[in-house]
Amino acid sequence: MPSEPKVPGAVPQSGVNVPRVIVATTALLTFISFWRAASIVLNDLASSAYYAGGEAEHFIGKSAPWFILAVMLFSYAVRAVYVESCSMFVRGGVYRAVKTALGGTLAKFSVSALMFDYILTGPISGVAAGQYLAGLLNESFDYFQIHLHLNVNGTAVFFAILVTVYFWWENIKGIPESSEKALKIMKLVTVMVVMLILWCGFTLYTRGFHLPPFPTAKNIVLGEDALGWLHGINFGALFGMMAIFIGLGHSVLAMSGEESLAQVYREIEHPKLPNLQKAGKVIFVYSLLFTSLVSFFAVMIIPDGVRQGYLQNLIGGLAMSLEGPFVARLIFHGFVVVVGTLILAGAVNTAIVGSNGVLNRVSEDGVLADWFRQPHRRYATSHRIINMVVALQLITILISGGNVTFLANLYAFGVIWSFAMNSLSVLVLRYKHPGERDYQVPFNLHLFGKEIPVGLGLIALLLFTIAIVNLFTKPHATISGVAFSLLLFTVFTLSEHATRRAKVRAGTSQAASMDHFNLEQESELTPASVGARPGNILVPVSTLHSLYHLGSVLDRFKPERRDVVVLHVRVFRRAGSGEHELEPEQLFGSIEQHLFSQALSMAEKRGKGIRLAVVGTNDLWEGILRAAQSLQSSTIVLGTSVKWTTEEQARQIGEGWEKLSDPKPQFNLEIHTPTGDKLFKVLGPHAPNLTTNEVNELHQLWLRFSEVLAPEELHHHDVVHFALDELNHELDAGKEDDVVARLRAHIEENKRKRNPPPPGS
Repeated sequence: MPSEPKVPGAVPQSGVNVPRVIVATTALLTFISFWRAASIVLNDLASSAYYAGGEAEHFIGKSAPWFILAVMLFSYAVRAVYVESCSMFVRGGVYRAVKTALGGTLAKFSVSALMFDYILTGPISGVAAGQYLAGLLNESFDYFQIHLHLNVNGTAVFFAILVTVYFWWENIKGIPESSEKALKIMKLVTVMVVMLILWCGFTLYTRGFHLPPFPTAKNIVLGEDALGWLHGINFGALFGMMAIFIGLGHSVLAMSGEESLAQVYREIEHPKLPNLQKAGKVIFVYSLLFTSLVSFFAVMIIPDGVRQGYLQNLIGGLAMSLEGPFVARLIFHGFVVVVGTLILAGAVNTAIVGSNGVLNRVSEDGVLADWFRQPHRRYATSHRIINMVVALQLITILISGGNVTFLANLYAFGVIWSFAMNSLSVLVLRYKHPGERDYQVPFNLHLFGKEIPVGLGLIALLLFTIAIVNLFTKPHATISGVAFSLLLFTVFTLSEHATRRAKVRAGTSQAASMDHFNLEQESELTPASVGARPGNILVPVSTLHSLYHLGSVLDRFKPERRDVVVLHVRVFRRAGSGEHELEPEQLFGSIEQHLFSQALSMAEKRGKGIRLAVVGTNDLWEGILRAAQSLQSSTIVLGTSVKWTTEEQARQIGEGWEKLSDPKPQFNLEIHTPTGDKLFKVLGPHAPNLTTNEVNELHQLWLRFSEVLAPEELHHHDVVHFALDELNHELDAGKEDDVVARLRAHIEENKRKRNPPPPGS
């Protein structure tokens, strides 16, 4: 019989002991390869290739491709800053870096600018996708002589709203983040990019070409739109230098998405830093070829008069201007739009996920009240944050009227200030926390025993120069960005003060319906740390409104035989830039306090003790399974999901079991429904539960073959083994499709037998 636990279970506040909650500070993360990490970043970064080149040319003329190229080359230096930031903190991300270096006030400002970036990412991506779609439809209508012409801007607004609302609902339900989807999309994008480069190369070979005019003082065209508040000022000899920075400021959109690199660092597999650097190189080469070449090809291939009508639909215009039959160009244009819609729609989702993650992150630090993170009654997602973000995005889409240029101006504000604040933070940390680092931005001088970070300083200086120039050349962006940032900064500040006062009140008075808990920090969950015997029952809980499965377990288990561990899994969003090692307060707040108070109340009514634990993860199923593996649990009890059927839920957790490290333990899985029904599964290799008919069929086959093979001895398991070998031979012989078709027909036939049609139907 298992030994008694050394540590008592959690008891209600009315008991002798304050209930213990074991907080595992090592997150149970699922790690990904550098290829998948690069795909995630490129899904965000590559979307800007669809609109950055056209927007740059709108402001600075035909020399724009050279500025796009310069920005893409400079992006390698900016990426180096993020790599150094990640090497200093496993956590990464603008918010934590700025807070550590410059304090909470500037951290709140930087997050405000970052949120402005995220809020604009969705609308500009959705509207740009709508522009491409409308352009394709209008050209198709013309080709097929359909007398219909869509209003491009109106269609773009409608499509952007449709996509935003779709991803709002998906995020409310809690769609999982998938590096596999990102990798598949980038494979499709790669096919499109290779086709585009080859076809553009053939077109230039056939027609001949001239490079875009080099950005000399006479070639840079700066109109009133490009100069903003600087229009009318005579810069004299400084014009050339000012023109360069103005051009860079109008091209900086080309490297939007760099923040994603810090967000994926937490998930990159070992060795983390070398793999992060590999991902950075892949991102650099890919974005340099795609984003830069699109801008150059557009200027060299699309006639000047025609190109002005395609500035918000640049790759679409490029596809229609290639050498070849119109039908082939139209089909390729359709492919470009399909790929663009996927990647731009993905950016809409990234914007919602990113905003949700960042605001959850600052809420965990006490900057936003826990009210914002209160879980949805049904889906247990932070719906209030999602609703707020999407409402702002929808308002932005309507205000834009489908004009990508208007959105691009606003978007550039958040992009450049996020980069600038992060670079300044890393620079300050060189002095606040000197010493060896796993990685440093290159070009560091050592004079008189002091390190002078020349490379990092120049990057920060250049970013701040572009940011300041943008303040004067983009009036709408400056007014909107500053107003939004000040508004959000004010909300952060007031909310932070209110949260602190609430914590002080909570420390002096305790609500009758709430229990206080003793948080005990452990690096990992173990039976000894939790105080549970091996073979315990693990009950993951997520929301106050779905504890029926816990009640079912409490009704049946006997404390003298087995222990019950109630586990709350905090699922991290990628954009939250959370840490691998966590503070207990980041995992246990008022939400968890309410949840565990209710769990204790249920246990008290039944006179039974439970153990309480919290852990963080980036994958729900793997997090639960790895916690069960660490706790040596024998049974996992879940409630039904509102997103999946019980069979699908069991399938997904089965896939998670396959990813566990060896030796994989076997678990009994129970999925309970609110009506009291239960689904039982066994995770891991196990003997199948054969029906009476299946046993009889096996026995009849054994009798038949025993007679034929006599005097050879034949056992029932020989028949099963032979059948499995024959099935494997068919699969190895390339007959998988036939086998799958027969298996599907077999399953359908069994369904019909179990559920026969009613008589007379």
